[in-house]
Amino acid sequence: MRLALALEAAGRRGVVVNADSAQVYADLAILSARPTQDEMQGIEHRLFGAWDGAETCSAAEWAERARATIADIHAQDGIPILVGGTGLYIRTLLDGIAPVPPVDPEIRAAVRALPVADAHAALSREDPDRAALLAPTDGTRIARALEVIRSSGRSLAAWQAERSGGIADTVTLQPAILLPDRAALYARCDHRFADMFDRGAIAEVEALLARKLDSAQPVMRAIGVPEIAALLHGEIARDTALACGAQATRNYAKRQFTWLRHQPPADWPRATSDSYDPKALFERLFHH
Repeated sequence: MRLALALEAAGRRGVVVNADSAQVYADLAILSARPTQDEMQGIEHRLFGAWDGAETCSAAEWAERARATIADIHAQDGIPILVGGTGLYIRTLLDGIAPVPPVDPEIRAAVRALPVADAHAALSREDPDRAALLAPTDGTRIARALEVIRSSGRSLAAWQAERSGGIADTVTLQPAILLPDRAALYARCDHRFADMFDRGAIAEVEALLARKLDSAQPVMRAIGVPEIAALLHGEIARDTALACGAQATRNYAKRQFTWLRHQPPADWPRATSDSYDPKALFERLFHH
């Protein structure tokens, strides 16, 4: 927001574009900490709450919409400000998507029914290179790699080598990775989740449960939803729901930290709590 307002003060139009996989869902205004109208301060925001909870917003679908959104902003002489910590979304937008064909439903069902240990053992036989890259407990990625090679006859890595549709070579990027003090960030995670309870998160999950959506939908697995659903079903107490939700938030923040430290290109500036200088950052973003 500070960057968008600074651009506005300089006579330019900045538009904030969401790259957070929870904030895309209309049903998760509170639990995703989606910015309110007051917080937007008159700055245009796009792709926030743009998907209904009954839909799955995949990285490919988000990237397709983001490409069109960014092109539209450029056509109107605006500056897109991409914000959010969903690394897969950002990587898909910039680097493109692998043309992996649809997985045979019967193969998918069989793979997803396997215990994680069995799936990892099978992947070690059928795609040892991919298995070596994954933690033995990473059930989602193990299943994805196994179902792809069984359904298509090619490894996920082979498909990913054929990525297409990325925009990294067609736009001017001015990236900035913010890495705040981890202890302070975790404290903010705890405070934020408790604040969400007070601002209507329970009612938000009640409304979501009333829709009777498939429990496998991403919106139903978003941080805070399973914990509050368990509270509403009488399975856990309020204090336990708060503690579990806060812990899940911290775990996610830790994964984001790891991704942002190691996955983006090495020449993308990393601003830590000690090195963060908003004025210097804005100067770089404005004048490159």
